[in-house]
Parts: sequence; structure tokens; C-alpha cells
Amino acid sequence: MTTLVTPRGSAARILHLLLLLIGPILLTACAGGPPVNSPDSSIASWQAGRVIELKTGRSIDLPTFLSTLSRYDIVYLGEEHYNQHHINAALTVLQAVLADGRRPVLTMEMFGWDGQSALDEYLSAPAPDRQRFLEQAHWKQNWGGAFDNYEPLVDYSREHRLALRAMNPPKPLIRQVVKAGLDEARKGLDWIEWEMDREEIVDDQAYRARILDQLKRCHGGGTDEDYVRMYEASMVRDEGMAKTVAAAFVRARQEPQHHTLILSYTGGGHIQFNLPVPKRVARRLGQPVAQTTVYLTSFDPTRIGEIRDLVQDGIADYLWLTPVSQQGPPQRCR
Repeated sequence: MTTLVTPRGSAARILHLLLLLIGPILLTACAGGPPVNSPDSSIASWQAGRVIELKTGRSIDLPTFLSTLSRYDIVYLGEEHYNQHHINAALTVLQAVLADGRRPVLTMEMFGWDGQSALDEYLSAPAPDRQRFLEQAHWKQNWGGAFDNYEPLVDYSREHRLALRAMNPPKPLIRQVVKAGLDEARKGLDWIEWEMDREEIVDDQAYRARILDQLKRCHGGGTDEDYVRMYEASMVRDEGMAKTVAAAFVRARQEPQHHTLILSYTGGGHIQFNLPVPKRVARRLGQPVAQTTVYLTSFDPTRIGEIRDLVQDGIADYLWLTPVSQQGPPQRCR
């Protein structure tokens, strides 16, 4: 892969690398994870549309897998960005949850908190203005890719009157971390505005080891300061997204008849090894919560070793094999 060189003190370059961190380039297993039972006999059943239960290595069909989701309160889907098959997977889960008599609340990484009011208006308006919505939701600033890729999830939420929560802290808040570091950024007015000034940003050691290792392996050439700020920005984003999911869960539990399932939709890097968002959600709730992680990955029969690595290292609770996107298999960083 191309080595990316980060000039010292360049906040823009560090932010660019941070955005790469959340993309498919880092959605890979790291050697040394807990061993998982994956007998060679089960590999023969691996194909697009199958789901692998990583605890046992067992390959299960999609209907059987979907039926198990009803026992969870929070389901985390981790995608390869801009893979339409992964959008379809999320739609399939939403449909299955509704068919099972539960009410899903969708949370999406692709929207920032500063776009929540525009999102609410767009979902409830009888004749919404799409372009106005994208401008008021700060889509280009907070995400930047084509909205068409994720529009089916928004449209489905609108059609079925589902709540949709923006997961991401606003980009200006993250830029402050990249530019000045976490300690200085926390003194800014944006942190007060978004009620992050009193939030605990936990520097989990297992999380630190994973993220810093990935940064250094996949984005060589940076200084120690660059990596620390990239790491801090990643930590703030994951803590902010966990804040969103936990709040949605608490709100759902306050309903008279609780039948809500929270479906979190992010890049796969935010759910890997249950560390970035799921572990922070559990800490925030401080109570037993039934949650599971589902890692979506393209299935290319010529790269079966990569799937075996993901299974062996225990990247998530489930590995959902999907067709390869039109862009081809994602670039894996080793």
C-alpha cells in the first residue's frame, strides 16, 4: 500500500488520516486475538449470505441468524463504507425486527449531532426538500460522500416512522482535538454547547493498543504527536457515538411498553473486538444489557484467508458474509 507521510503540526493531514481510519482500510483482524473454533469443515459452507458465529465457528443461514436478533437490546452493524450490500443488510435487519413485533431505533455514524434537527424535520415532513435537508444536516461537512449510498436507510426510517439518531460529534469539535489535542480542546465552547465538557473520555488500554497499532501499521510516516492526536480524536468520536447509543437505549426503556431494539450502524472499525463503541456503551449504562456485534465483510472466494483471520481473531460476535461491492474488495491493512 502507499505510505502516507504526515507533516509535523499539520492538522488537516491528521484529520485526513483520521477519516481513513474509519474507512475499510482498517477493517481487518490483528494477530494475537483470542482463538476461535473454526474447523476446516465449516469453511466449505462459507459464501455470501451466510453468517458465521465466531464463538463457535459455526456457519448459519440468514433466516436463522435474523431470528436470533430479537433477544438483543442493542445490535451493532459494522460496514465497509459505500458497500451497497451492507446497506441492504441493515435494511434486512430493520425489516426482520419490525416483523418480529419490535420497534427499531436506528443510529447512524454518517450524521453529526448538529444535523439532528434537520434529520427530525426531514423524517416527519409530508413533502421534504432533499437538498435543503442535506445542507441543514451538514452532510458534506460531516460525512462528505454521496448521500445516495445511505439514502435508503433514511427513506426506510421515514416510510416506517422510525426514530433515527445522529451518532457523530460535529466535525468542528473533532477538528479541535486534531489541532490542539484533547486537553486543550475540552476547554472550547463547542464542548459546552454539545454537553461534552463533563463527559468522561475513557482511555481504555485495550482500545489504545488496537487503535495505535492500526494507525502506525496503516499510516506510516507520522510523528508521535500526530499519532497521539489521531488516537485522541478517534477516542472522542467513539465516546460520542457511545453517548448517542446509550441515550437511545435509556429513552427506549422509559417507554411504558418496551419493545425497542437499538440498531447501531457504523463503519466496522467502530465495533471491532467490541472495544470502540460497544464497551463504552456498556460502561455508560452501568447495568446488564443484551448487545451483540455483527461485522459485515465482502466475501471473495480468492481471499478466503482474510475471512479465516477475522474468524480466528474474534473480530466481532458474528461475521456476515456479503457480496463484494462494485468498487471491489476493500484494501486490507496488515
